[in-house]
Order: sequence, then structure tokens, then C-alpha cells
Amino acid sequence: MDALTLSRWQFGLTIGFHYLFPVLSIGLGLILVIMEGLYLKTRCELYHQMTRFWVKIFGLIFALGVATGIVMEFQFGTNWSNYSRYVGDVFGSALAAEGIFAFFLESGFLAILLFGWNKVSKGMHFFATLMVALGAHFSAIWIVVANSWQQTPAGHHIVAHGDGFRAEITDFWGMVFNPSFVDRIWHVYMGCWQAGAFFVLSVSAWYLLKKRHTDFAVVSVKIALVVAVIASMLQLVSGHQSAVGVAQNQPAKMAAFEGHFEASAPADMWLFGLVDEENQKVNLGIKLPGMLSYLIHGDATAPVTGLDQFPEDERPPVNLVFQSYHAMVAIGMLLILISWLGLYYWIRRSLWDKRWYLFVLVFSVFLPQAANQLGWFSAEVGRQPWVVYGLLKTADGLSPTVKAGEVMTSIIFFGLIYLLLFILFIYLLNEKIQHGPEDDVVVERQRA
Repeated sequence: MDALTLSRWQFGLTIGFHYLFPVLSIGLGLILVIMEGLYLKTRCELYHQMTRFWVKIFGLIFALGVATGIVMEFQFGTNWSNYSRYVGDVFGSALAAEGIFAFFLESGFLAILLFGWNKVSKGMHFFATLMVALGAHFSAIWIVVANSWQQTPAGHHIVAHGDGFRAEITDFWGMVFNPSFVDRIWHVYMGCWQAGAFFVLSVSAWYLLKKRHTDFAVVSVKIALVVAVIASMLQLVSGHQSAVGVAQNQPAKMAAFEGHFEASAPADMWLFGLVDEENQKVNLGIKLPGMLSYLIHGDATAPVTGLDQFPEDERPPVNLVFQSYHAMVAIGMLLILISWLGLYYWIRRSLWDKRWYLFVLVFSVFLPQAANQLGWFSAEVGRQPWVVYGLLKTADGLSPTVKAGEVMTSIIFFGLIYLLLFILFIYLLNEKIQHGPEDDVVVERQRA
């Protein structure tokens, strides 16, 4: 493989591994605020116990997120120097804002969150928990701003710079609120909330199956299940809005999502299938005729821009994007089913007796992570061959001096280091889960 392909694989490896942790930080941060807020309101020691346990897990996740996030920024200079020169003015402001207004806020209050028990007042500790959670959410805002600008550039102009060109900001808030930002940030948030909720559900369901810390686990399941139900339904809404935005702003990507080749014709929505790019059709699939047209335009007969309207060298790899997009949607629907089924069993007062469902919850922790990874994969690969949509192609953003052998060597070393980090993470996480919450509190179990 050439240096371009390997550099893309390298960046995909590092960002994919890193993204396992911020989604949990954001989702778990929200749940910590809920748990500690309930403790302040009720003074029930069980909520205090729950908060202390999940704070330890949060600290471990935060540490891995920081360690794996630093690497990505170095790649902008080593592998993608032309890209960095082109977008430096835009990315510089967004990443600086992320560091100042988000990361410092989150990390600044983290020490109080982790070590402030019995050292500061209950109100002050809750304030620290709230600030850490807000910091995690603010961090996502600026990262999504930068990425969304690549998808739908706005608030800038192109100027000559040396032997090439670069984008410079002319309207900061126009850059921030580019056409895809609002839809995408809510879509990201819902994915994070789902990841956090199903993580708590997984651990708590395991405790229930093992008949350990049952009072702790029952209440944790109730809190996480409410978050999962709300986030799953809002994710459906945000996903639809995001898809409508893609159809308007990145029609080639939407056409690839649904394997739609005809230049200007009503579009079907495929439930699944295999795209034959050479013959420009979808095989072995099931479709809903005109449904994509209806979802985008409210009219099943309205035409949707097809891939035929774009030169072949400006089309993404269609089958790859088609499969990742449909897998993401399928997982999203499955998460809705799992969360609402749990709510139904809870209302029927039979949730705690459904061992098969608790077993499903244990393994459901992988589903939001898979959906989040597939969603980013669909968005980034679906943008190809552009790294800045319509302005800069990925091949033109590569560092001119980088060699394929150098990139391959770094991929091997990164892979080994990340494997060791992941093994260490799983080991430490398992130790904390096996140990369980401290100072078990005997309370009357409420299974209403």
C-alpha cells in the first residue's frame, strides 16, 4: 500500500481507538450528575454509594481518553502537513477553544470529583461533578465544530499562501454554526448517552445475574434504563435530521448511503443489500420503494440526487459506505428495542426475573460503541475523496515527504501500544467491577 492509504489507516486506527473513551466519559458524566443529584435531594446513602463507584470507573476512562487523544494531533503535522496548512486557521481556533473552555474545565474539577469526598461540602462536590460533565460535553462541541466544518465548510475564504492556498476564517460564528454542526452534535451526544447508559446497564445486569450488590444494581438499572430509553428515541430523531442535512449538503454521500445511482429519480430505502458498483445496482436486498424520497422531501415521488451526477473519481467507495451506514441504523433500532423492552418489563414488575433479558443487557455494552464507530466511519469515508468537502481532496492533504515504510512502522508500534493499553484498561476495569461498590448499604428494595 502507498503512503496515502497507510496514513488513512493510521489515522483511522488512532481515532477509532481513542473514540471508545470520550463517548463513555460524556455518557457516564451525565449519569453521575443524575446519581449525585438524587443523593443531594434524598440523602439516600445508596445514591452516594453508586456515585462513588461510578466515579472510579469514570476516572479510569478519562485517563485512557487523554492518553489516546494526544497522538491524533501529532499526525496532523507528521502525515498531513498540507492539510494542516490548509485548515490551520480554522482548526486552530476550534481546537484552542476545546482546550481552554472544555478540557481545562473538565480536568480542573476532576481532582475534586475523584478525591474531594469528605474534603469539600456535598454541594461543592456536586458542582465539581456537574463541571466535569459539562466539560466533557463542551469538548465534544469543539471537536464536532472542526469536523463538521470539513463536511460543510462555511464562514471562511480561500487565500494564497506560499505555493498553495489556505482557508481563513471570515465569520467565526458562521464557521461554528456551519450547516451540519447542530444536527451532528446532537447525534453525537445521543450516541454518547447511549454508550454511558448501556455501560451502566451491562455492569448492573451482571451484578443481578451473580446476585451481588443487588440493591445497588437495581437502582443503577432504573437510572440507566431511563437514560437509554430517552437517548435511543432522541437518537432516532437526530439521525433523521442529520440524514436530511446530508442529502442537502453532501448529496454524493447520501446517494452512497443508499446505493442510489440514478441521476434524478425517486429513491428507495434499502433495509440491506450488496452494492454492485460496476453495474450500478443493489443485489440481494430488500427495499421500501420511494421511502428515502419521502423521508427527505415528504414526497415518495420526489427525485433524489444520484451518484450518476458525480464524476467517478468524486464518488466514495459505495458498498463500504452502504454497509457501514446500514449496520449503524440496524444497531440503533436494536438499541431502541432493548431499551423499550426493559421499560416494559419494569412497568410489568418482571424485569428483575427476566434472566435472559439481563443476559442481553450484559452484552449490550458493545452495541452503542459499534454504532458510534460505524457512524463516524460512514461520515468520514462517505466524504471521500474530499478531506474538506468540495475544497481539498484527501490525496492533496498528505505530507509530501512521508514514506510508506515509515507509516507502516508507526502503525505496527501504535497497534502494539494500543493493544497493551486496551489489555490494561480491561484488566483495571474488571478489577473495579469485581470489587464492586464499597460500604454496601442495606435498603428496602423498591421494584415499582
